[in-house]
Order: sequence, then structure tokens, then C-alpha cells
Amino acid sequence: MKKVNLKNTEKSEVSLAIWGNDLVLRVGLPGSPAGPFMDFYREIHGAFPQIEFIVDEKRQILRCLPVHFTLLQTWLMAEVEKDHYANLKLDFDPEPQLDFEPKISLAARPYQTEAVEAWTKAGGQGVVVLPTGAGKTFVAALAIARLKLATLVIVPTIDLLLQWQTALAQFFGLADKEMIGVFGGGRHDLKPLTIITYDSAIIHTRHLGRFALLVFDEAHHLPAESYQAAAEGAWATKRLGLSATPERADNRHLLLDHLIGPEIYRRMPHELTRQKFLASYKEQKIMVALSEEERYEYDKLMEVYRKYLNKQRFARGGYARFSGGANLYQELIYRSGRDPQARAALLAHQKARQLSLNAGAKLEVLETLLNQHRDDKVIIFSEFNSVVDEVNRRFFIPSITYKTRADERKLILERFRSGQYTKLVSGRVLNEGVDVPDANIALVISGNATSREYIQRLGRVLRPKASQAILYELISDETGEVNAAKRRRQGTHKKTS
Repeated sequence: MKKVNLKNTEKSEVSLAIWGNDLVLRVGLPGSPAGPFMDFYREIHGAFPQIEFIVDEKRQILRCLPVHFTLLQTWLMAEVEKDHYANLKLDFDPEPQLDFEPKISLAARPYQTEAVEAWTKAGGQGVVVLPTGAGKTFVAALAIARLKLATLVIVPTIDLLLQWQTALAQFFGLADKEMIGVFGGGRHDLKPLTIITYDSAIIHTRHLGRFALLVFDEAHHLPAESYQAAAEGAWATKRLGLSATPERADNRHLLLDHLIGPEIYRRMPHELTRQKFLASYKEQKIMVALSEEERYEYDKLMEVYRKYLNKQRFARGGYARFSGGANLYQELIYRSGRDPQARAALLAHQKARQLSLNAGAKLEVLETLLNQHRDDKVIIFSEFNSVVDEVNRRFFIPSITYKTRADERKLILERFRSGQYTKLVSGRVLNEGVDVPDANIALVISGNATSREYIQRLGRVLRPKASQAILYELISDETGEVNAAKRRRQGTHKKTS
């Protein structure tokens, strides 16, 4: 396509600006002939067909999402260098600075330095994958100190707002942690370095334009359709994602490359354990047999489920064959809305799964392990809050679920941290987003098939310590839980580059 040469004319300037929630591009001046503007649009649209532009011929502007700023700025600067346009004007400051000098007083571990170096080499965009307990917050502090740019840290929970504020203030040696802003949970304090929740970020996207560096904690949350605006609504040229397990079952983690940048560094638990940065640990599976009554009920329920699947797989009539694999269960859920037999099969599978995860013999094994580890600090995890409540009632162990009040949860965690409590039982609420005190024994009564949850629970016992950490899994033998346990372990030994 022929280039438009506006050099040395009054219409030669190309500009980028932020209007509300849009990145705005303009060539020429308002009121000038539309020809150069439409030529400009056709050229840039041809170069970036993946970007959705809104064309405003009357004002001679193009609108698009701010996330495309870096890409478009780089391209336009190259076009200026080729004399296709006279110059590029930015109507906002692309490098707002912090209002203090961030100085790191603590020594970084080698892998933390490597992570920041890899991120810097990648242009300050990308995802760092480190296990729970490996110091991802400190990696972010190193990146912030290196760039000294106005930074917004986006976190998934209100609890993490103050945790990050306290940690960063400590890393930077700030006498007053209020030098770091907090936005969320009723607070609306914006400063050049601010911690904000994902929920607040997507509601108040107008504030995203204040920052040149975005740090996404627990970055696997970002690709959710409801949270993407936290990245797409920002022009920030530097982006750092942090996660122990970025992979998602819905494969939306592939969007991280667009929203943050590619994965540029990964270390797994066993690697850091081998290098003595995390506690040595062992994983121990304990197979538990169903009772006769449980076995009879489980087999009967699974027979309903299998019969339906077999019938549909070989049907020649109204239904297409099931696709199988990872999509099989989702397909069954879809069909259950209009097919009573599909709904019956789905309910049977759910009841069978719940029965296997909650096998009565697991509490008997739990009692044995608690006696064995009477003097250890133990965190017990269950997929179901009903089991958490039963453990609390039977063994008088403090429990935390989504129903636990914030002040009560804080008190329980403080007492566990001080050693006043040595045992704690919880459901999914402690998987992430909560600063859980260190323990040396993790005991999983039941869990789902995702490696994310498994790595998060393993991470609760991996902080460096003299003794060996142990993660026990109680698995109902000859049930679907056996394969689920295998799948969730796969992510713990993923190869790294």
C-alpha cells in the first residue's frame, strides 16, 4: 500500500491520546480534508487487522483499547523514522514516576534476580511463574525499584491489599507504609504506587491511565472475561504477571500473552527445594477403601453415568457423538438442561464424586495422622465445607470457611502463627489470597483435579525450615479420585526452560 507522506505540512503530526477509556489516534488537524485520515486508517488497519478500531470521520480520530498503546507507538515511531509521518506526539506522560526513591535493602535470591533479568530482557512485559512461598512479591519489588515508574499492583482479594502494602513498605524501607496507596475494601487512596483489587480496577478503569507499570498478582485470574478490562483498559508499557500456576482449565491462560506478555520465567517447587530455597518435602498418598455400603452406592451411581455416556457415544439418531476428553463433562452439563436422562447421569456422577471424596474411612485415617503429628503444625484441607465442619466438631480443631467472619479468621490465623493453635482445617478459602502462617504438615482430605490447587496447598508447607515438610493425600481407592489425584500432581513437575 502506498505510504501517505505528510512531512513538512501542517497536517503532518500523528498523535496518541487517552480520552476516557479509549486510546485515540489522530493524523492531521481537525477540519482538514478526510483523504489523509482515511488513508491513515486503511494503512494502520492493514498493519493491525487484529485491533478493533472505531472510526470517527467527523473528528478524524480512531479509537481503540489502551492495551494496544505499546504496539501502535512502536509502529508509528518506525513510520516517523521512514519519513512517512513528520513526528509522533503523545498527549500524556508515558513515564510517570514514583514519588519516592525505591531502595531494596534485602538480598535477592538468585532465581528472583534471574526472573527480573528475564522480564527486563523481554521489554518489561511477561509472566513469572514461581511456587507459593518463593517470594513473588519480592520479585515485583525488584522490578519496581529497577524502573522507578508509577506502579499499580492488582490483587484478587481485600486481604492482599494490606499484605502487599506492608510487604512493599518493608522491602523499600519506608517508615510510613501509607506512602503506598490502597484502593479497595472501602479505601480510595491513589498514589504513584498503589495496590488495588481486580474488582476495583475494572470498575474504576479511568484510574488505570495514571500508571506506567502494572503488576498482576495471581495473574491466572486476569483472563476471566469479567477481569480483562483491568489490562485492556490500561496503556501501561510495562506489565508483570505473577502466578504459581497460570494454566487454566478453560485455556483462557493463552490470553495472558496479549494482556501481559508471554511467560518469560518459571521455576517449580522441586527445583527450588533441590537448591535449598524451599523446604525439602515428600508427598505421600494414602489409599482409603470405601465401606461396603459406600462401594455399593458408588458403583450404582457410576453405572447410571456410564450407561448414559455409552448410549450417546454410539447413538445414530438425534444426538451427535460426545467429543470425549476434557470436553465430555462440559457437554454433559449442556445437555442436562434439555435432556432428563443427561441430567440424571450428571447428578449421579456428582453424587458419586462427593461420596468418594467424603468416604467415612478418611476421618479414621485423619485421626491416626493427627495422633502421629501431635506436636507438628498441621493444615487440613477439604473440598467440602461440610467435612470442614465435621473435623472441627469431632477433633475440636479451629476451622476457616467462607462463612468465617473476617475478625474471627484473623484471630485464628494469628493464634496459628504464634503456636497457640497447632492444627487448622479449611476448605478452598485458604488456597490463595490469604497470608497463611507456615506449617510443616499439609493434609488433603479431598481436592479437585487441578494442579493449581495442589501446588497452592503444597506451598503452605514449603517455606524454608529445618524439618522436612509432608503433604498427605487421602484418596478413595478404585474411584475417580485416583485419576484426579494423578492429574493434579502433573503440574508440580512441569519442565522449565
